[in-house]
Amino acid sequence: MPAAQTFIPGIEIAPSALIRARPDRAVTGFAPGGRVATHMWGANRSIFHGRGMEYAESRAYQPGDEIRSIDWRLTARSTTVHTKLFHEERERPVYLLLDLRAMMQFGTRVRFKAHLAAEIAAMLAWVGLDGGDRVGGFILTRAGLLEFPAARTRRAILAFLHAASEATRLDHPTGTEPPLHEAMRKLRHVCRPGTLVFVISDFADHGPGVEQELRRLSHRAHITLISVHDPLDAHLPPRGGRLSDGASVLAIGAMSRADLAAHARAFSDRQAALQLLSRQTGMVWHEIGTAGDPKTLLRPRRTTPTARTSRRNAA
Repeated sequence: MPAAQTFIPGIEIAPSALIRARPDRAVTGFAPGGRVATHMWGANRSIFHGRGMEYAESRAYQPGDEIRSIDWRLTARSTTVHTKLFHEERERPVYLLLDLRAMMQFGTRVRFKAHLAAEIAAMLAWVGLDGGDRVGGFILTRAGLLEFPAARTRRAILAFLHAASEATRLDHPTGTEPPLHEAMRKLRHVCRPGTLVFVISDFADHGPGVEQELRRLSHRAHITLISVHDPLDAHLPPRGGRLSDGASVLAIGAMSRADLAAHARAFSDRQAALQLLSRQTGMVWHEIGTAGDPKTLLRPRRTTPTARTSRRNAA
């Protein structure tokens, strides 16, 4: 019988911890379809009008609608193309894009960013499953990109959680890390109109490619960006110690004031750019620090689409 695996607390997260991250059953499903400010959670069962047997209503044709669903009689009367909707024959897909690459294997308060991100993804996966939605995802690891087709089974969720857990381990294989924009491009190709997408990352490689893919993805999906960060991502103390990635060491105290300021400015500019993009495209924006409680994300405030739920824990 193989020995039980051990996990370093706060750095590596065990599958059992991700299973225990399942919220109370009172938190069931995401808000019904439509662009909402916060994708509020609660006792909301997913409502999806697809091709079923029972007619629900007709609405104006939208790109992506099936031609066979066109309401020809109403179209002839109104001279505007309309589509028939039927009561739920399919559920709304939910996709999680989880970033567990090398830059996420860092933390100075409570735990690593990867540890927190994996728990957030686990909570969202359980909420979607308990709400009757199909849940799938992509995991960016230090060795490549893992894809999990959307499914509405406990087995599928457990496969995703076990892969996320394995990707947080310090001895996880390394290779060629995929860029964030490449994962977003692949995600866009599998998203149907109306899909809920959650991107959980520190967005360390944010750039024109990421912004372009987010804009394209926002045309067919309802996107929530969850920015995970550590206090030292935002600010390096001038008399700080040393940082190491296990192979090299950086002495913070040897850095010039200009370098420290550039580090802080890069983080601030990246966060501001993502918030601006969220406002322009109707995406939802949240940010949370490594000392924050991920459960706060389950009760977002009813504010603007770029409302922050940041629990900043500055050094």
